[in-house]
Amino acid sequence: MDWQRYTLLGGIAAVILALIFQWNEFKEQRAPAIDRETVVRSDVPETMAPSASDNTAGDVPTLQGETTSREEATEDRQLIAVETDVFSLLIDPRGGDIVKVALRNYYEELNTPDRPFILLNQTRGHTYIAQSGLIGRNGTDSAEGRPLFSAPEREYALKAGTDTLVVDLTLRQQDANITKRFTFKRGDYLVEVKYLVDNTSAQPWRAAMFGQIKRDSAEPPVDVGIGMSPFLGAALHTSEENYFKQDFEEIAEKPTRETITGGWVSMVQHYFISAWVPPQDVRNTFELRQLSSGLFRMGFTAPQVEVPAGSQGELSASFYAGPKDVFRLEEISPYLDLTVDYGWLWWLAKPMFWVLNFIHDNIVANWGWAIVLLTVFIKALLYPLSAAGLKSMARMRKFAPQMKKLQEQYKDNRQKLAEETMKLYRREKINPMGGCLPILLQMPVFIGLYWMLMETVELRHAPWIMWIHDLSAKDPYFILPVIMGLTMWLMQKLQPQPTDPTQARIMQLMPVMMTFFFLWFPAGLVLYWIANNVLSIAQTWYINKQVEAASS
Repeated sequence: MDWQRYTLLGGIAAVILALIFQWNEFKEQRAPAIDRETVVRSDVPETMAPSASDNTAGDVPTLQGETTSREEATEDRQLIAVETDVFSLLIDPRGGDIVKVALRNYYEELNTPDRPFILLNQTRGHTYIAQSGLIGRNGTDSAEGRPLFSAPEREYALKAGTDTLVVDLTLRQQDANITKRFTFKRGDYLVEVKYLVDNTSAQPWRAAMFGQIKRDSAEPPVDVGIGMSPFLGAALHTSEENYFKQDFEEIAEKPTRETITGGWVSMVQHYFISAWVPPQDVRNTFELRQLSSGLFRMGFTAPQVEVPAGSQGELSASFYAGPKDVFRLEEISPYLDLTVDYGWLWWLAKPMFWVLNFIHDNIVANWGWAIVLLTVFIKALLYPLSAAGLKSMARMRKFAPQMKKLQEQYKDNRQKLAEETMKLYRREKINPMGGCLPILLQMPVFIGLYWMLMETVELRHAPWIMWIHDLSAKDPYFILPVIMGLTMWLMQKLQPQPTDPTQARIMQLMPVMMTFFFLWFPAGLVLYWIANNVLSIAQTWYINKQVEAASS
């Protein structure tokens, strides 16, 4: 009996839902704790024999034909703390490396301002740091060691009423006084790194600046839906590709080396990025490589700079560590904004983000309602295509009884059934592909919008209404996925049903299957699908009424 079947299906659904709740609770309880404690390491370089042609395993790069020896100091040192309105940052005096970056305006979890999101860190089990130095004849860094800088203070903070914070580290060479200067600006995630060289010798001082990101291949904690895998790896601008990316496995198999004018090199993950941007008016050499320790190096080497005897000079680069802010990344360097990876449909997704951002900034000031209004805008833009497809489906729905009658009449003669079906199509001017083609033409727009919402950092921890406090996370009570399934089921009821019983059963299961998958999708994506379905229902109902009125 039907009631028994429906009772069984309801019981199965209840068990599945209970298992989902239990699994989420289990996953939260067993989730590994994030190690937040930054450690100071001796930073002994990789064991290597510097070569005149290449440096494949060293901790720092070397210039062709040049090596530098220095003694490694063993004294203890204390990390230098820097606080701005956007950063909590630690600098290691050994090399002047940035060994921790916590983003104060982005939290590790929702409503945890005491735990800012840690982008870079050097812990006992994880390495993700930004290094920079000088190499060459008079360089401070080599395969044998890194310099130990000194600083007048151990804590620096951006003061109220000031927009710039300067942190100077100093080093005395035999032939020069060197200051490594970090400049932080209020509200900005871009750090200017400069080497100020005072050549006190009677000979020209010569060295090249390098900057690199060293990282292991550990996956950051990311809560995304089933089948959604944001890119994790390195990216750079090359002579052939504006956005060339390699994941860690690809870097290990095939290292990359490129020399171009300007350029940048970055470490990309979901929502966030770190990047070195060297001077844009010179030819820089970029490298992606795995070191013998298993860590990965993503860095650049700029051309050598010569400082004449008795004069001053500088070498500089910029380091960005923060959110994938499309507009800021566009300003920093050409094509750096492509690290906001919308996939191959970026040419559609990027304009849609501009519209979404405009709606948020100028109309609603709520990212959830901005998604709804963007969906309305796109549906209105594509209405001519939608209307053509819906009219074709409405005519198909009208003649569904005749189609079923033909199937029953010629159920044992498939050739005759096909002939009579085509006669019906020609007589009633029905195009069976008329409903499919417009929908297929709209698919790139929907896919582009899907990836745009996936990559938009502005949705992270952004509330909508009531129980939806984070549009980038799944609905904690699974209400939106259920609503999405119901709207999908209602939309199916307004469309012509397949005459084949097997196809009909599969179509009936689709809302259930889609609801199941959408349980883990970010709420912002589910909201988009609900808005799209509701608008499609309204369009379908309106078109059906038009077709019925025209035929009566």
